[in-house]
Amino acid sequence: MHTPTLAVTRTPLVAVYGTLKRGLRNHHWLDGAAFLGEDRLSDATLYDLGPYPAAKLEPSRGIAVEVFRVDARLLAGLDRLEDYRVRTPREGDYDRLVQATAFGPAWLYLYNRPVAGYPVIREGPWLPR
Repeated sequence: MHTPTLAVTRTPLVAVYGTLKRGLRNHHWLDGAAFLGEDRLSDATLYDLGPYPAAKLEPSRGIAVEVFRVDARLLAGLDRLEDYRVRTPREGDYDRLVQATAFGPAWLYLYNRPVAGYPVIREGPWLPR
């Protein structure tokens, strides 16, 4: 359980893999964040839910992420967007865990709901339809 203020103290970085990426429809939630660069994470697999992807902690050949430096205000906004619940993280749509990136440890939002039957992305980026 990490409030945005405590979370940013632990690591001020967030790795995004879907609609929060530059040029996509929810990137405005990261207005003011510093873009650090791109990376590939092999500890997560993406599932294409249609309008957005979902990440699960499953080995992959490297899903594409963008890494940003955020403050507590920005992270609180991302928590609202992703339905991350500080007191009961497993009950929201997403949980948030720290994962290693080329830029240092970063928060990654992981999907709490079932993904059976959705297309799997084990390498590269999620692409909007």
